[in-house]
Amino acid sequence: MKTTPPTGGTDIKTVTPPQTRPSRKATWLIRGVVLGLIALAVGIIWISNLWLTDRFTETTRNRGEIRLALYSNAITSELQRNRVVPLLLSRDPVMISALNSNDFSATSRRLISFSEEIGAAGLRLLDQDGVIVASSDRNELGAAFRNSPYFVDALRTNETVFNATQLESGAYKFTYARRIESEKQGIGVIVVDVDLRQFETRWRSPSEAVLVANSEGQIVIATDPRWRGLDIAEALEKRTPDSALRRAFEATGGLFDIEQPDAYFRGEAVMEMVGRIPFRGWRITSFSTYASVRERVNGVLAIEIMAFAILLALAFYVLSRRAQTQAGFFRRESEELRALNLRLSREIAERQKVQKNLEVAEQSLAQSQKLAALGEMSAAVSHELNQPLAAMKTYLAGAKLLLQRRRPEEAQASFQRIDDLIERMGAITKQLKSYARKGGDALEPVIFATQFAALCR
Repeated sequence: MKTTPPTGGTDIKTVTPPQTRPSRKATWLIRGVVLGLIALAVGIIWISNLWLTDRFTETTRNRGEIRLALYSNAITSELQRNRVVPLLLSRDPVMISALNSNDFSATSRRLISFSEEIGAAGLRLLDQDGVIVASSDRNELGAAFRNSPYFVDALRTNETVFNATQLESGAYKFTYARRIESEKQGIGVIVVDVDLRQFETRWRSPSEAVLVANSEGQIVIATDPRWRGLDIAEALEKRTPDSALRRAFEATGGLFDIEQPDAYFRGEAVMEMVGRIPFRGWRITSFSTYASVRERVNGVLAIEIMAFAILLALAFYVLSRRAQTQAGFFRRESEELRALNLRLSREIAERQKVQKNLEVAEQSLAQSQKLAALGEMSAAVSHELNQPLAAMKTYLAGAKLLLQRRRPEEAQASFQRIDDLIERMGAITKQLKSYARKGGDALEPVIFATQFAALCR
């Protein structure tokens, strides 16, 4: 910056900062880049969330459908494997002979061996009165099941009869039964227990609920025991609120819309998948939460957020370094400005001192000029004063003679003329005195009464 030197003082040198001020345009450019990076990060994270959610949801759905098909095949395989057992045992000669002779001493042992061999849950032989005469579980011997549905239905047909009977505990008992004939007459019933409850234990998972409903919509197999015997709507109402599945239903207000999943923002969500079991119109249904989808999506989003956080940290580091540079520049500039202000203050003080000296010199010069003029005027003044002095001498001499002659009135007139001449001389000297005195002197009252009285004495 440049400073014009003041009039009558010394020149002030131009002070140029050693560094150039940081460009404001560059600063705003960096800020714009940071804001753009933040907007880009938000956009990418948002789009990634939607895309990854759709992708992982579809993957989860495909896996769920595959798992549901495996469940259905497992049930179908178990049912088909146990279905042929009554047909084979109904034609076993040992069974027919035992029923005809009422000799069941070796029948239970034979059923036990068959049960272990084929892996059946239980085998029972009932006579024509519905009494268990042989069983793989000897504790059942002698029990009567004359009114049991599977016994009644088996006696009415020549086919293998499947029956699902709900027990008092709520669980279902699945059986295959077939009539044993001798000479085309029904002499008993062979019953095979099918263990489908084993799948409930296998399918049980904290993030999935599975149920199997019959053609009437009643649940016969379920991972939650309280669902058995109910339809799906009643089963979901009976789900305890502290369970993960119930919380998921409460959070989403029902089944989750698979076409528009949003596992990241809506929290727990449920995917309902329904499959068919090729047996008596059974349907298998699974309710899976989106927890795995959310975890996978959040994992990818966390990596993206971490990457953008690193970029933002680098950007803020660059801004902080630039701010430190600007702060250092401003600090140096302020120090230079303070030094310049100090120099200016000194220059101003020196200029004021020079101005005061100049005023004193001008006053001295004016006084010298007055004194020179006074010297020129002294000749004329002396002439002006000599005339009254000569006249006063004459009047004093005249007054002396008049007093000697005792003529005081006339002497008094001479004294009056002398007094007028004195006043005239005083006016001349007063003019000279005021001309010789410096200007600007203030007049002050002087008390001289005491001195005047002393002189009068």
